[in-house]
Amino acid sequence: MTAWFVVLAVLMVLIALGIILIPMLRSARSHGRPRHVFVTAVAVLFALPLVAWGLYMHVGTPAALNPSALHPPPMTLDQAVVKLKGELAKHPDNLQGWLLLGQTYAGTNRDSLAREAYGHALKLAPSNADIMVAWAEADSMAQADHHVSDRGRTLLEQAVKADPRNQRGLWLLGISNFQHGQFADAVLLWRRLKVLLEPGSKVAQAVDQQIAVANARASGKTEAQALEIARNAPAPASTTVQPDNEGAHIAVKVSLAPALKGRVKPGDTLYVFAKALKGPPMPLAVARLKASSLPTTVMLTDGMGMTPTLRLSSVTRVNLTARISHSGQPVAAPGDLEGTTGPVSVDAGKPVSIVIDSVH
Repeated sequence: MTAWFVVLAVLMVLIALGIILIPMLRSARSHGRPRHVFVTAVAVLFALPLVAWGLYMHVGTPAALNPSALHPPPMTLDQAVVKLKGELAKHPDNLQGWLLLGQTYAGTNRDSLAREAYGHALKLAPSNADIMVAWAEADSMAQADHHVSDRGRTLLEQAVKADPRNQRGLWLLGISNFQHGQFADAVLLWRRLKVLLEPGSKVAQAVDQQIAVANARASGKTEAQALEIARNAPAPASTTVQPDNEGAHIAVKVSLAPALKGRVKPGDTLYVFAKALKGPPMPLAVARLKASSLPTTVMLTDGMGMTPTLRLSSVTRVNLTARISHSGQPVAAPGDLEGTTGPVSVDAGKPVSIVIDSVH
């Protein structure tokens, strides 16, 4: 209650009493009853303020007299979190509440707490793809190396299967593949993601760069070499071109027949290449890796030819070969191990499998 309010209230009461009592006293004197009216006036003088105050306290808003009640201080984020947690303790089946708590924690870099909140939400909606992705992301951010855990990977796989257009799920599952050295598999996922993005957007450009890095790693380049290739890669000529038309590409899963495992020597080189069904014998795309990386998935792309004029996109179908070279040279030599398949489309939507099962 403020002093100004008290002064104003007293003045208003005195004015009201003056309006009521002065005419009463004048009338009493003129009728010869001043004492009786005076007693009544005194009663009114004290009763009216008391009654008015009592009514106000009963039906009014006394708290409004306090300026801080009219303008309470804003709630802090931590206070809001405490209040939300209190509500969730009373109503643990509040799915939206757990999601809000998880988002709040994730937005303030409290990733372990975000993972815990999303875990509660996941129990309430175990088939929700967005919640699966949110848990996997919070879990990876809670790790010191931001590595996608086994459970996180499983949830991401389930999420992408349930919702093939889940952009965050495709991105994170590609990250998991990249972390496991499955570079070509990462490229396949990120190409699916690229189709869903606005052409030429910053997000699409970032995905393009990651695809370039993964392609380089899939072709046997080191991390430093891959980053250098990605940095020097020219920007797409048109931002309206869809990812599926950006160039031919084939994912090749290469494995070694169990009977030949004893023939692989330390330092052997693995070559994976595509040749036209008809035409020059030089490969249209070739990748060079260490044989010790088997089994592996390799991505052959339009820019991996021996010369600028030899490109996968110049043909529609190719033969594929995977060869383990003891000499380190791509030309076949006696004792080299090899596997072939073909003809296959240069835009195969799924990985093509090759088993190295023969000896030159």
